[in-house]
This record gives sequence, structure tokens and C-alpha cells, in this order.
Amino acid sequence: MPQNSASAFGCNTYSYILSHTARDCLNHLAGFGFREFEVMMVPGHCWPAEMDAAARAGLRKHLTSLEANIVTLNMPNIDMNIAGIAPEMRAYTIGILKRIVELAGDLGVPGVVIGPGKANPLFPAPKERLTGYFFAALDELAPHAKKCGTALWVENMPLAALPTIDELMTTLERYGNPDIGIAWDAPNSYFAGEDIAASLIRSAPRLKLVHLSDTGQAVYKHDPIGTGTVPFATLLPALAKVGYRGRTMIEITTTTPDADILASAERLIELGFGASAGRVS
Repeated sequence: MPQNSASAFGCNTYSYILSHTARDCLNHLAGFGFREFEVMMVPGHCWPAEMDAAARAGLRKHLTSLEANIVTLNMPNIDMNIAGIAPEMRAYTIGILKRIVELAGDLGVPGVVIGPGKANPLFPAPKERLTGYFFAALDELAPHAKKCGTALWVENMPLAALPTIDELMTTLERYGNPDIGIAWDAPNSYFAGEDIAASLIRSAPRLKLVHLSDTGQAVYKHDPIGTGTVPFATLLPALAKVGYRGRTMIEITTTTPDADILASAERLIELGFGASAGRVS
């Protein structure tokens, strides 16, 4: 694949979390032409407790040598829950996120992706109670992020306590802090049953990043582009309407990442994304 195809997009490191350190992964992906990255927060791949000051300074210097940058650090939100019923879980999650925020500041990363928390799927607590936990977490995390020179970007997640973009935006509007952004995810919106173009447009006032991968609506996936039913073509006019100026971020999970990521970039170029649409100017 021509390097300029990869360079039109950012690349998330999810598919490499069990096989590569973040540094090795960035070297590998840069070899394909990617220059913007979203790094997942997983022990053994990239984890605050495993990176001392020298390691952080070294990675930042290495990014400069690659002429690359990390756009976001992303916590998978599987093991953690800022809206957990147990106060110990909420405190533990916030503590981990604070350390990720500090790592973002040390690496010069502009955003830290977080979720709004999860509800018990069998017997959820009232939404207002869960929203209160979310707000309490933001009360701690948002000023810490500002102090560290980064910001919180909340992701729309179909399995979260606030699964749709309208619920998430309405809740953040109620909270009021304009520094809190949105990392908008196309398959997450689609799996939640939304009109993805309308969902993207709704996120516009806080939009910082767009994630692209594929899924159907029966089983939740982050598959290679073209293997699901996400209507990507409907996003092109929406991206133009909101004036999105960042690279769209390919975020797929697969056991054959090299082939699938490169094929996804090619497919997105065929659909009209890339320099003229994935990076609207």
C-alpha cells in the first residue's frame, strides 16, 4: 500500500496490545506510513506504572524522531468503572485514570479517552445516580487533566450507562465544562441504533476525534472496514458539515492487524475518506 494512504489516517494500537510494546508498535506502524496514533493503556503495552521519567522522556523524543505524534491515550474501560456502585471501584478507577492523565501530560498528548461508566445490565441503578458518579469523577479528573496539560475526551459507548450521543452530549452540556471533548466512534453509534451522520453532527460542539471500524448490529465488533454494515458513505457530508480537521482514527481489533489495517485504509480511500475527507480542510 502506498504510504500516503496510511498517512491520511491515524491508527489505534488495540490489535497490538498483547504482542508489542507501544514503542515497538509505533515503529512498526510508522513503517507503513502512519504518523498519528491512539495508544491503548494496557500493562506490557503502555502503562503508567511501567514508565519512569526517563522512559517517558525517551518515548517523547522517539516520537519526534519518527515525525509522529500520539493524539490520545485510551483506557479500554473493561476492567474499570467510574460509575461503579462500589465506592472502592470508583476510587480505584479514578486513581488509574489520574496516572494516565499524568502520562499524557508527560508525553505531550492532547487527549485522554474515557467512558462515562457502566451500569449493571441485569438491574441497573437509576440513571441519575450513575450520572452523579460520572460528574464526581469529572470533578476530580478534569482539573487534573488541565493541570497536566491535557484534556478528557469522553467516548460514546453502546454498553455504557449513557449509550447514545444525545444522552452523552446532554449530560455534558448539563455538566458544563467546555474543556471536555468527545471522541466519537462510528461503530459504537451504529451499534446503539443511531443515524450515524446525525450522531456525528450532534457531537460537533465537543468533537475532537473520530474512530472508524466496522460492525453489524447483532454482535458488537470493531472489525476491518468493509466486513460489517456501518454506512460509512453517510459520514462524508457530516464530516464536512462539522468541519472536522483531524485525521480519522482506524481502530480495529483483529488477530491479523497488519493486513486488516492496511486493507481498511485502502477501503476508506475508495469510499472517499483520506486527505480530502478524513482530514477536512
